[in-house]
Amino acid sequence: MKALIVGGGIAGPVAAMTLQQMGIEARVTEAYPRGDGEIGSYFTITPNGLDALASVSASHCAVESGFATRRNVMCNGAGKVLGELPLGTPLADGTPALTMKRSRLALRLAEEAERRGIAVDHGRRLTGAIRAGNQIEANYADGATEMADVLIGADGVHSVVRRLIDNDAPQGRYVGLTNFGGITPGGAVAVELEEEAWRFWFGKHAFFGAHPTPSGDVVWFVNAPGPEITQEERASTTNERWQAKLTALFEEDDSPAADLIRSGRLELAADNTYDLRHVPVWFRDGMIVIGDAAHAPAPSSGQGASMALEDAVLLGRFLGNAELTRNTTDAAFAAYEASRRGRVERIVAQGARSSSSKTPGPIGSAVRDAMLRLVFRYAVTEKSLSWMYDYRVGDQQVGQFPERSRQSKS
Repeated sequence: MKALIVGGGIAGPVAAMTLQQMGIEARVTEAYPRGDGEIGSYFTITPNGLDALASVSASHCAVESGFATRRNVMCNGAGKVLGELPLGTPLADGTPALTMKRSRLALRLAEEAERRGIAVDHGRRLTGAIRAGNQIEANYADGATEMADVLIGADGVHSVVRRLIDNDAPQGRYVGLTNFGGITPGGAVAVELEEEAWRFWFGKHAFFGAHPTPSGDVVWFVNAPGPEITQEERASTTNERWQAKLTALFEEDDSPAADLIRSGRLELAADNTYDLRHVPVWFRDGMIVIGDAAHAPAPSSGQGASMALEDAVLLGRFLGNAELTRNTTDAAFAAYEASRRGRVERIVAQGARSSSSKTPGPIGSAVRDAMLRLVFRYAVTEKSLSWMYDYRVGDQQVGQFPERSRQSKS
């Protein structure tokens, strides 16, 4: 069996490594050129996602790229703590949640896949795919074609593969927030932040998060409410102008946000935020979508990448137990979907609720703060979220399909 994976971000290389473990040839193609790992902003992989990486012996890619994050601390715009939330039980070896630059992890995973003999081709944009007999013919913008038994779309919220599977598939929904990210050098601003923790502020006009790094710098992000930012506005606005706008959003708050933004360097600007709540059709004719292509949560969930890593490992295992026939491949896809849909859509729904609480307006802020204090004390607790953070892919039942001979695994 040969699997073609479209998307070289977080899930794609991990899906390829899992399939290789199962004896299936895998190849990854990515539309964008290979970067240097320094573009974009930071995100956190929680223990459930790290466990998925560990299952394919790739957790070192995250450990070497990131730093520990053990909890989130929530504050209002006046600087008062609303609640704290631990980020799950560390792995058996003691590894807690890790924060890192997303592009850094993607680069490390692609390099690790290549080290294992898996082809990862950048700069190849998929334009179409059709079933040709028992195989799938994939077509690229450069005119090339490629044949495979299975095509896996790990190509994000704006997935091409999702629309190939179902022309009526939903598109990503703009959640009303635009994301910005940056870093402030150590010593540029006198800020007291807990080590190994994100501190978040529900500001009067926008939401802000900051995390100290082991080297003494501070990484931060802004979720700013408003209409979608157009390509024209993005292209015509300098980083200096963006920083001035962002700084102004936090001048009235009792938080270090304005000073950190003013003294820092913008690394991600005007990234419109989308979610994807329900995709009715995940697979058809030997093609399937995983990660954000199938279920994109708002960043508030903190689970987008971790869910994608879970997907990558579990789909690989389901396919590894399937016969090399169309019928059993479809059965593997169906069993995989049945094992995943409930969990991922529950997380997406929770992320949507969290996003809506970030900018309630001046009248709603006091009500929100009072509600959040109760939520963090009684509802959103370490125990209540254990189903999300303490999920482990190794504990999941993978459907048993007729075993394939070694010869059929090539």
